[in-house]
Amino acid sequence: MAPHNDIVLFHYSFSPYAKRVTWYMALRGLEYAQCVQPPALPREDLNALGVKYRRIPILSIGRDIYCDTRLILRKLEEKFPSGAIGASDPDQKALQKLLETWTIDGGVFHRAAQAIPPEMPLLNDPKWVKDREDYMGRSWGKEDIARGRPEALAHLREAFELLESTLLADGRQWILKTKQPSLADIEAIWPFHWLCTMEGALPPSLFGKENFPKIYAWIDRFSSTLKAARNSAPKVVTLKGPEAIQYITQAEFTEPSGEVDAQDPLGLKKGQDVESWPIDSGFNHRDRGQLVALTRQKVVLKAQAKIGHKDVHIHHPRTNFRIRAVSKGGNSKL
Repeated sequence: MAPHNDIVLFHYSFSPYAKRVTWYMALRGLEYAQCVQPPALPREDLNALGVKYRRIPILSIGRDIYCDTRLILRKLEEKFPSGAIGASDPDQKALQKLLETWTIDGGVFHRAAQAIPPEMPLLNDPKWVKDREDYMGRSWGKEDIARGRPEALAHLREAFELLESTLLADGRQWILKTKQPSLADIEAIWPFHWLCTMEGALPPSLFGKENFPKIYAWIDRFSSTLKAARNSAPKVVTLKGPEAIQYITQAEFTEPSGEVDAQDPLGLKKGQDVESWPIDSGFNHRDRGQLVALTRQKVVLKAQAKIGHKDVHIHHPRTNFRIRAVSKGGNSKL
């Protein structure tokens, strides 16, 4: 195994989704390599690996490439069980999963993205605005952002109040009453941390520390703990694009091919040509390949890297992803 655990993380530093993974890595003290990507498309490194999925982050372990932070975090918990920070008790597992669903699929981050201040400098960059519109499927014009902010802030205030008055109300340090932050804290904190550290996102009169003292104290504790963890964690190896591509394409697969669930409602067969893509954001970009595995939790496709022409396995979760058979010519079989 390589010094960086065979792991290469493709991300850019201010991606809130990527922080979910880099925080996890730091809190676990896991060694990994990173390949920093441009915030907007194109991302030629991933294109060279045969990956069409457009969201960040993406994580590779050998020639297995994992998309979506839910699947990435689940894989890391599975691959490195000693010292795992995920819940083990059934009740706590349920809470952890519910927090993941609430922040990602339940609208918290969607509303957080709508609360971005129109004065944000990136909104003056036409390339960035066009990229975000392709990603989200909605306008990112300043006037439209300003128009949608009041509604977003109303929903966010409800989300803040929920945490302040329930899980954090008893004065606990961490969500699962652990000694250190757990995966449940990461699942819950990331959109709130992102907003509270974004200048101009939250009106102080509605979201000040006096309004939500427990949430701000929780974020401060998390930030301090994270800083200490990063100071003691192994140094992250940074790879340039060609280095990362060469490393991945010369590596081996790190997990068995798996099987296709014969009882799956989609009725797909192993080796069948399929396409898979997210349906909540980034839906204009679809991965295609032969079906390697299909379980209740994920789908695995075999694609080919453009450099070296080696096969890679692209892993997508099932949640909010669509999988469809395609003909040899690439047309969907409805």
